[in-house]
Amino acid sequence: MTDAPPVIDTAFLAAASTAELEDWGPLAEATSADTPMTTRGLTIWSAPDSSGAEAGIWECTAGPSYWVQEETEVIYVLSGSLTVTPDGGTPRTLRPGDVAVFPRGWRGPWELHGTVRKVYVIF
Repeated sequence: MTDAPPVIDTAFLAAASTAELEDWGPLAEATSADTPMTTRGLTIWSAPDSSGAEAGIWECTAGPSYWVQEETEVIYVLSGSLTVTPDGGTPRTLRPGDVAVFPRGWRGPWELHGTVRKVYVIF
């Protein structure tokens, strides 16, 4: 038995700020018919079991949306800015370099002020 750290497979690495993203279609959580929001993304890793855990890169155009977290999500904002407001709580503006955790059960609006790109992990 060895105490060596696990090896990181380079297939799980991506240049997050410049990665080519796939078209993921319109944002289901968008709340304004006047502001269509489109998403693009890249799944970097998915759990081999049925837990639904995954990590990737997500990008979305500006507009309002409303989120109900069915899983916990950790994000790292790469570009753009957004204001998130937990229902009944205080708005927080997230900018590049910010990290946020949205625990399972979190609810509230997100206002994307421009195109936002983030790294995410859901579990």
